Amino acid sequence: MTNAPHANGNANENLTLHFKVKDFNAWRTSYNGNEKGRASAGITNGRVFRGADDQNEVIVLQDVADVAKARSWLGSNDMKTTMQKSGVVGSPNVRFAAAA
Repeated sequence: MTNAPHANGNANENLTLHFKVKDFNAWRTSYNGNEKGRASAGITNGRVFRGADDQNEVIVLQDVADVAKARSWLGSNDMKTTMQKSGVVGSPNVRFAAAA
């Protein structure tokens, strides 16, 4: 594995989201339908995982081209409404990290 820069020359940035949902299948349908929204915020290559002991525990790993743009999108009222409607319980744990 390499830490190759994105096409825009920036080092790889990653986004990790960790949260609980009321119903994983309902949430996943919503997540899959929001691909264009994530891409418009520079968030790509999403990988979804479920908790081994709790199938409604979700961890999403994603690549980010522009952290400021991604933060703004994630904090928008539209995104908050989308998360609530998709069954996210509480506030997600959001972490950005750079490749080391």
